[in-house]
Amino acid sequence: MCLIYSFFFILVGKSFYSKTEKDRADVPKMLLCALLGMVVNMLCFFKGIELSTPINSAVLITITPILVFVFSAILIKERLLLPRVVVVVLGFIGALVLIVFGNEIRQDAPNIPLGNALFVVNASSFGLYLVLVKSLSAKYTAVHLLKWLFLFGFIMALPISYPGLVKSVGLIAYEAVWRFAFVVIGTTFMTYLLNVYALKQLKASTVGVFTYLQPLIGIAYAIMVGADGLTAYKLGTGSVVLLGFIW
Repeated sequence: MCLIYSFFFILVGKSFYSKTEKDRADVPKMLLCALLGMVVNMLCFFKGIELSTPINSAVLITITPILVFVFSAILIKERLLLPRVVVVVLGFIGALVLIVFGNEIRQDAPNIPLGNALFVVNASSFGLYLVLVKSLSAKYTAVHLLKWLFLFGFIMALPISYPGLVKSVGLIAYEAVWRFAFVVIGTTFMTYLLNVYALKQLKASTVGVFTYLQPLIGIAYAIMVGADGLTAYKLGTGSVVLLGFIW
């Protein structure tokens, strides 16, 4: 999958004229960001969802804003004001309650402890990625930066993902193609592109707080398709979650 993302960003990047050239001094940081954001983050998530359950993934991903706050304070000396800390913790509690008491159709989960550990690594690597890529986003355009990050990520992930890629060729069912396209275009291309753009305008900790929207969007989609219903506790906890990014 990284191969698709890399080539897509390279093709898009070439269609934009930019006077910004890649500074060789930034290559080590680009490599680290690619490792954290494109390799460790993605591989741990997909392997974790295979071993654990979707509800565990949704619960554990909400630690990302907390980790972004911690990494921001340590690495870039970002001030952590008490009101913002309180709101983030409230958002975490709201998201946790929203997911734990929500309806879920459990899938096969052969190794939940290992899967959950991978989700924690996934959330940690993405949180650190958001903090480190902040300085690069101020220097390069979003497309130019992601073109290199995904290219580096593809090279790093290839030895690990190649065997699985070979086995899956020709096995994707026709009805699954649109889902695969959504993962490529929606949850990867648009997500990373908009994250880098947001980092140009906001603090890394602010961008991280938007992770709390994921449970809300999941519940909203379930209601829209008739898979779940709106209850008083969901409305209440949803309001608490919204505090995490409205503040």
